[in-house]
Amino acid sequence: MNDPATRSAEARAASAGDTALVTAPVAVPRRIGTSDLRVFPIALSGTVFGWTADGPTTTRILDRFVELDGTFIDTADSYAGGRSEIMIGNWMRERRNRDAVTIATKVGKSPDHPGLSAPAVRASVEASMRRLRVDHIDVLFLHIDDTTVSFDETLLAVDELIRAGHVRYFGGSDHTGDRLLEARIASGQLGVAHMVALQKHYNLVHRDEYEGDLARVAGQLDLGVLPRFALAAGFLTGKYRSRADLERERRGAEASRYLNRRGLRIVGALDRVAEETGTSVATVALSWLLSRPRVIAPVVSVSNPDQLEAIMAAPRTALSRHQLTELDRVSE
Repeated sequence: MNDPATRSAEARAASAGDTALVTAPVAVPRRIGTSDLRVFPIALSGTVFGWTADGPTTTRILDRFVELDGTFIDTADSYAGGRSEIMIGNWMRERRNRDAVTIATKVGKSPDHPGLSAPAVRASVEASMRRLRVDHIDVLFLHIDDTTVSFDETLLAVDELIRAGHVRYFGGSDHTGDRLLEARIASGQLGVAHMVALQKHYNLVHRDEYEGDLARVAGQLDLGVLPRFALAAGFLTGKYRSRADLERERRGAEASRYLNRRGLRIVGALDRVAEETGTSVATVALSWLLSRPRVIAPVVSVSNPDQLEAIMAAPRTALSRHQLTELDRVSE
C-alpha cells in the first residue's frame, strides 16, 4: 500500500522491537499476489448462500460484512447450484455497491459446464456473470485441477476472457506445487496471463497439505494465498469439545475428524490466547493464519451475521511472538 495511513500502520507494526506484535492492530488492506487488487484481510465465503442460508439471512450477512469493512466476497458456480451467485448478484444490484466489493468465483465443478476445457471455461464465466449481474469477475479460480485438459487450452481460454475484460485475474485452487509451476511455465511460453492467487485447505489443525512444497512454490511464484476451511468446519471456533457437541450441530460430522487429543490441545491453546487478548477462539485462529507468509485473506463462511463480529476482529487482533510460537508448537 502506498497511502499515508497504511505506511503509518506498517511503521508502527515494524518498530515495536523485540516484543513486536506480529499482527498489526490496524486492518491494513492486503494486495492479492501481483495484482492491483487490495482487500480487507477476510474473505466472506458464499458456500452457504442458497443452501443453509436463505435470502433474507444472506442479505443480512452481506450487509453486516460490509458494515464491518469487508470488501472481498468469494463464491463458485457450483455453490447451491448457482444460487449463491444469484443471491450475491441481487444484493449488489439492490445496494448498488459493485465497485465497492471484490468478487471471486470458481469454475470447473458446475454440472452444467464441468471441467476446464476452453468451451467449459467460457460458458461457465458467461453464466456466472449473468447470475452475479456483473460485466466482469475480479478473480476467477480454477476450482479443480483438470488433468484431462492441457494447461495450454485452459490458460488460453482464461487469457481470452481477461483480454475481453470479463475477468481481471485468476488463480488455482486444487493444484499441487508441481502443477502450479507447470502452469507458470506454460503461461510464459504462451505469453498469456499467469495465476496471481491460490486457494488451499489451510488452518491450525490442517497444516501439512499447504506448508512445505506448496508454501515454497507460492513464495516462488509470488501468489497471494487464501486459506479455505480457515476455521476447520467450525472446530476452530471452540464449539466442538465433545461428541455431544458434534451431535447437536449440522456441521458436526465435518468437524469430527479434529476432535482428538491434538485438536483439543490446539483449542486449549486458543482458549489461553483468547483470554490474554480479550477476544475469541475464532478470532485468534484467524489471526494466526494472517501471520503466515503470503496469506492475504482467510476464506470464512458464517451462518448468521452475529458470527461476523469475531471473524472480522481477526485482522485487528495483535498476537505477540510468544503467542504465535505457542500456537505453532501445539499444532505441529
